[in-house]
Amino acid sequence: MSFDDADSEPGADSEPRPDSKPRADGEPGGVRLQKVLAAAGIGSRRACEQLIAEGKVSVDGRGVAELGARVDPGTAVVRVNGKRVNLRTDLVYLALNKPRGMVTAMSDPHGRPNVGDVVAHLPQRLFHVGRLDADTEGLLILTNDGEFAQRLAHPSYEVVKTYIAEVPGVVDRGLGARLRAGIELDDGPVQVDDFRVLDSSADRSLVQVSLHEGRNHIVRRMLDAVRYPVGKLVRVAVGPVRLHDQRPGTLRELTSAELGELFRQLQL
Repeated sequence: MSFDDADSEPGADSEPRPDSKPRADGEPGGVRLQKVLAAAGIGSRRACEQLIAEGKVSVDGRGVAELGARVDPGTAVVRVNGKRVNLRTDLVYLALNKPRGMVTAMSDPHGRPNVGDVVAHLPQRLFHVGRLDADTEGLLILTNDGEFAQRLAHPSYEVVKTYIAEVPGVVDRGLGARLRAGIELDDGPVQVDDFRVLDSSADRSLVQVSLHEGRNHIVRRMLDAVRYPVGKLVRVAVGPVRLHDQRPGTLRELTSAELGELFRQLQL
């Protein structure tokens, strides 16, 4: 399978997917549901008990309202308000703000700064979902969950990626409508989900582009095709996951809300 993404760098291969194995459960008969939810970051033990009592929690598709219910965190599918909760402590989901000049690869034979350097201190064998070319900054998701990565990278799930691009001059007023309607590139048509002008002057404009395409360099090629060559390009969001004020080169764990929404979009 390919993890190519909207502004990917050809030749930078992703790591192979590891086999995912559920962790052994440490308590006979499973772990109390409220304890599992609290450990997953849903809230305090008392708050989780309230959610269960209010009928907002399901296990393997069935509603649970008993506080004494026990589950196996390694195999149970638990949802709160319809959104799946990650119970697997062996699975990691991280957001990296990739700086400009860093290669999207887990290692580099030429000694260039690469994504693998950032996670080298972690015990898990992680890989990146999609790629950003060396000149593109912004959000990359790293994980060791193969099924999650495969679905997130596949365009059929239509997870929208959002970019901010710097282009020369003043943007034509009809450009957004043109890009939403679709334009033709050498490898086929492309259309955006959303297009906005964030700032504009005689010298340069900042535009926001959202799309769920996965072809190489698609944002740069698309804007170049309409005579707005991209200078600086930053990916600021993947679905519900946003960079906000995360500093370049830093990692953070996805929040339970971000992960729950991604699980929903990916039908996990």
